[in-house]
Amino acid sequence: MPSEESRSEEEARAAERLERAVRAAEQALIEFEIAVETFRVEVENFSRLHHQRLGPMYSRLDELDALIAEAVAARTGDLEDIRKAREARGLVLPMPGVEELFNGWIDSEGLSPEAAAMLTERPVQPPPRVRPSEEARRIYRELARKAHPDLAEEEAERERRGAFIVRVNAAYAAGDVETLRALAEEWAAGPPPPERRASRSEELYARLEWLAERKEMLAAAAAELESSAIGAMIKMAPEDPDRLLDEIAEQLLTQAAEKEARLAELAR
Repeated sequence: MPSEESRSEEEARAAERLERAVRAAEQALIEFEIAVETFRVEVENFSRLHHQRLGPMYSRLDELDALIAEAVAARTGDLEDIRKAREARGLVLPMPGVEELFNGWIDSEGLSPEAAAMLTERPVQPPPRVRPSEEARRIYRELARKAHPDLAEEEAERERRGAFIVRVNAAYAAGDVETLRALAEEWAAGPPPPERRASRSEELYARLEWLAERKEMLAAAAAELESSAIGAMIKMAPEDPDRLLDEIAEQLLTQAAEKEARLAELAR
């Protein structure tokens, strides 16, 4: 039978292997979470830009469809054509109210810079970037790897890191490089992470199970993002989503021109 000493050595080696597995799983999870959060920010920003640039064009196409259907119904008098015209008109978004028109234009100090630029015919501030700058992405990744809550086993330290990462995510989503730099300095000057205490094998197994559950949750979130309409569009042109918007805009302009020509024929 193996001696007590040999059993202890074997248990120590097993615990060491388990410890390495936990650390590897932690790092893999953090890298995966960085990728998911980066893609989430890109989807959110691209969605906003898509709405800004193409929303009016989609509205114009809907209006043209309604006008064409109404012209056809007026010409034929057919009940089915009349129904289709009413249906097409119902799809056209109503004109926004005054509050909606001025939403975001007026603040406590009066007109926003964008509103003032439009009213004075000065160039309007360009829409936000589809994605944060390379420097913002670099700082974000470094902070996420250093300060991620998943690296803490004590609840108090996990909460401290979680609150810090919330601020990091907000700055990253806004593409605020200056704030990210300040947060990097704050973390560097803060208290060092507590030293890890020796963990029992049961605790390490529980840790691995928690990491696996967390990865499954992130995988589900990533799949939902990728399956969304905006996510699918970004996947088509991951390096240059602006170009994809330009291509869609050209297609919409072509469709609008075709519908306007059709409407002109019906008006003869």
